[in-house]
Amino acid sequence: MKYTLSLFLAIWAAGNVVAQQRSAVQTNRQAPLRRADSFFGLHFDFHAEKGDTAIGRTLTEGMIDTLLTRVRPDFIQVDCKGHQGVSSYPTKIGYSPDRFVKNTLELFRTVTRRHGVGLYVHYSGVWDFEALRHHPTWARVEPGGKLDTRAMSVYGPYVDSLLIPQLKEISDYGVDGVWVDGDCWATVPDYGPAALQAFRSETGIQDVPKKKGDGGYDALLETQRRAFRRYVGHYADELHRYKPAFQVASNWAFSSFMPEPVDINVDFISGDLAPTNSVNSAAYEARCIAPQGKPWDLMAWSFGSNYDEVHSPKPARQLCQEAAQVMAMGGGFQAYYTQQRDASIRLWEVGVMEELARFCRARQAYTHKAVPVPQIALVYSSVGYKKLSTGIYPGSNGINQALIGILDMLLYNQYPTEVLMEHHLRGRMQEYPVIIIPEWATLDPTFRDELVQYARNGGKLVVIGSEAVLNFPDVLGVQLNNVVKGGLSVGLANQITDTPETYQTFSPAAGTQTIGGIYRRRDMRNHVGPAASIAPLGKGQIAAIYVNLGANYLKRETVQNRDFLKAVLNEVFLKPLVEVRGSGKVHVTVNRKGSQLLVNLINMTGAHANKAVHTYDDIAPVGPLTVSLRTPTKPKRIIRQPGNVPVRFTTESDKISLIIPKLDIHSVLVIE
Repeated sequence: MKYTLSLFLAIWAAGNVVAQQRSAVQTNRQAPLRRADSFFGLHFDFHAEKGDTAIGRTLTEGMIDTLLTRVRPDFIQVDCKGHQGVSSYPTKIGYSPDRFVKNTLELFRTVTRRHGVGLYVHYSGVWDFEALRHHPTWARVEPGGKLDTRAMSVYGPYVDSLLIPQLKEISDYGVDGVWVDGDCWATVPDYGPAALQAFRSETGIQDVPKKKGDGGYDALLETQRRAFRRYVGHYADELHRYKPAFQVASNWAFSSFMPEPVDINVDFISGDLAPTNSVNSAAYEARCIAPQGKPWDLMAWSFGSNYDEVHSPKPARQLCQEAAQVMAMGGGFQAYYTQQRDASIRLWEVGVMEELARFCRARQAYTHKAVPVPQIALVYSSVGYKKLSTGIYPGSNGINQALIGILDMLLYNQYPTEVLMEHHLRGRMQEYPVIIIPEWATLDPTFRDELVQYARNGGKLVVIGSEAVLNFPDVLGVQLNNVVKGGLSVGLANQITDTPETYQTFSPAAGTQTIGGIYRRRDMRNHVGPAASIAPLGKGQIAAIYVNLGANYLKRETVQNRDFLKAVLNEVFLKPLVEVRGSGKVHVTVNRKGSQLLVNLINMTGAHANKAVHTYDDIAPVGPLTVSLRTPTKPKRIIRQPGNVPVRFTTESDKISLIIPKLDIHSVLVIE
């Protein structure tokens, strides 16, 4: 009896201590950070289906507690309603499995609240297959009149009948916000009665175009882009009206997929990177989102995949390299892990999450919300994109291959580069020493004129591409002649490589410099013409390359093309802010945060560009690297972070130089 009583008292005391500790944690917890101040997060989803009748079976409070205690994210995103349209919590509004073991949304909220961690839900928007089974007339209509079985019409009742009411229901759990997936990229041209009435009313065009090339097709796409933005703006406004603190993002809205000014009240911008070659994807996508003026983050898939359900978990080093690209542009970062079919978490993956979190946290103070210092502006033309696009917001879909290829060449030549759209550059072009037009055949006429004036005022304008140069015939300092295609090679003397692209021949005027050449079949004896020109324009210069480089580079990466582009830039960009020598496998960004100048160095070794390679951890350190920085005054000190390592440097005229003996994945030089 004494033993039983003693055991009872011991258990009671231990339980009381645990309860007191839990109470203390709850009492002392901080409110979750707003998304604007959040830096590191985790995303979980599993796209529930009707057959998932064991949801909650093995998900426990302890499992979530372990995750949050070990990884310490600012926020997590969890499954709520995936593309199937089936809710993974007991909903009174939407559609769910016939039974649940636990209400996992309630459980996630309870534990995240205790830890002061933000909780967001993954919710599929335009794609909702289950709702369309119940309400087929809510669907987008195909050109032939058939009802879509996957995509909702943004003109229809879905948003008011299901999406908004269900997200209000979710917000009542105390959830901090929503990450709406399957939205802009899932929206395709709609030929339903409401859509066609809007098209005719807005454009005055009565004959409905069905495909690219039909009269009025671009106008149809533009009316439906406006409709999509109204749809997102409507649900964002309604949710803010219902719960002002509730935060809303539509996946990939106002990113590379949607190259437009932010004109609706989303709280943050976010997107999930391609699962392979993710580090180069991150370099591009981060640069498209960073200038948009909203809090932002990017999500890396924690596994390689060809979208075929064959998943290969990425090692921590691979994810750290991807995170470095996002952090180096000032953004927040999150990683995507799938949940089990019962909504539980794979705790055996937490070790990689911990290592990734440590890597990111060590750099947070020197990266988050940092702002790029203007150097090279690479133009992403919204006008040019829409001229080529066959869809509403389909992502690049091949359209942006030239832009991405030119960006790759610039970054692997160690040029700090921003990707800027027309609305980012209007009125502030003069801040950038160099502006590059990467093969856009179509430019807005007023934007084109502003670019010319930028050069006249002292800027350096570089136009790349056989069609892009046709936008500037009066200022190139050349006479444009005929075009030649087939059997050509391009490059510097003794450094040529074949190209399948068209060459716009030209004759330079007096005072116009030429660089490189076009040849027949790698035969230096068979010269077709010069490859590039540089001409004075007012106080500045205009350079042009008369053959496309970018898309071809993505298919056939060559050092010859990279060196040729660098040779052209060397003639116009005489005093870059930073130069790095010692390896071509380093990306560089230069940012400001407060009074500090921050130089990010990213080691880009690894097999990431091979699409057959899903995972890798062989990121070999590079170095020694020589870093030269132009600065009007001698810095007080330079510290290499993380690690708080003082860096010795030498000063010569307006430049300082220093040596980085070895670069592992990512370092930041903090210049004060």
